[in-house]
Amino acid sequence: MKKIAVFTGTRAEYGILFPLLKAIKAHSELNLQLMVAGMHLSPEFGNSVTDIVNDGFVVDEKIEMLLSSNTPVGCAKSVGIGIIGFADSLQRLTPDVLVVLGDRFEALAVVQTAMLLNIPVAHIHGGEITQGAKDDAIRHAITKLSTVHFTANQAYRQRVIQLGEAPDTVHCVGSLGLENITKHHTFLSKTELQAQLGFDLGEKYFLLTYHSATLADEPPLASFNAIIAALEKYPHHQLIITYPNADDGGREIIKQIECLAGQFPERILAIPTLGFLKYFSAVKYAAAVIGNSSSGIIEVPAFNVPSINIGQRQAGRMAANSIIHCTVQQSDIEQALKRVDQGQVNLSGDNPYALTGNNNQPELTTSERIVQVLVEGTFSTQKSFYDLAPYTDNA
Repeated sequence: MKKIAVFTGTRAEYGILFPLLKAIKAHSELNLQLMVAGMHLSPEFGNSVTDIVNDGFVVDEKIEMLLSSNTPVGCAKSVGIGIIGFADSLQRLTPDVLVVLGDRFEALAVVQTAMLLNIPVAHIHGGEITQGAKDDAIRHAITKLSTVHFTANQAYRQRVIQLGEAPDTVHCVGSLGLENITKHHTFLSKTELQAQLGFDLGEKYFLLTYHSATLADEPPLASFNAIIAALEKYPHHQLIITYPNADDGGREIIKQIECLAGQFPERILAIPTLGFLKYFSAVKYAAAVIGNSSSGIIEVPAFNVPSINIGQRQAGRMAANSIIHCTVQQSDIEQALKRVDQGQVNLSGDNPYALTGNNNQPELTTSERIVQVLVEGTFSTQKSFYDLAPYTDNA
């Protein structure tokens, strides 16, 4: 039986991984080993490890790594602390392969550790571009430290190959997040959602998540305040705000969120984490999803709900027609909100993260495709660089 270690460090990442965790756990030839770290273990960010346990998963390793800091130095030190903890955890688990998703600094720490311990890494969601965040470089670094790759579409598969990864190791499997939405969940009614939140959603509401754009010229607090100023033009819309990630600059946004919720408790609900079910139930009935989260790009279009993607954090990522892109300037955000309010958003068209069909056999889900590779594959940390074309010296 193969031991498959899966790492999760954030609430959003866990929500995406959920169907894969269930599929690995249920497979007779795979043994799931769950490693939990980062924001999951922090009361400041909702202590979401309890959600993982309540979902029926056994947490094999808890790794404390997150400093209560608001600076790049704090993030860098958290990576160092994580590497120390991950070294002990991986030595105890001795997995056959480590599965990671995305582009966070927490994932970079565990992947570095696995590489040094000669543990093969399988990476999900490689090949994507987010030019306004450090996550962009982290994602490509994880690709080069990994030996098997699961991309969301063919364009991203091609980019991973362009990075020098052999084509037979790069599998186009679609988006786990979309599978989770379409295959595994019945969402709450609006009445049920209001009851669980303890908050009146009114006739219309917006759902806002804004993270620090760690490589863009977008001061976190000033950018967030520009969004709030634009939303003040819509006083009849309620507002749900979820907390940003534990990136440098994120905690000053959290302080402002808590201040606003304290000033306007009847209109603004501030919550560290909604969890998968409540978050996407809130998406389903929202007038728009606003901010710069990847969920606004990848999963929200599946609900035929407009997204307003603000600033540079997601710049370069493929996007559906239902997404309005704007700068962090208040006037641009107001124009985007006006388009939503007047129904001037194209909700038709394909989602570039949706899984393409197979004409010859019944469609496998994303998690089924990944599990198939994990069961049938032979993984090694040894690999050669794949060149797109033979080298010629034209100098």
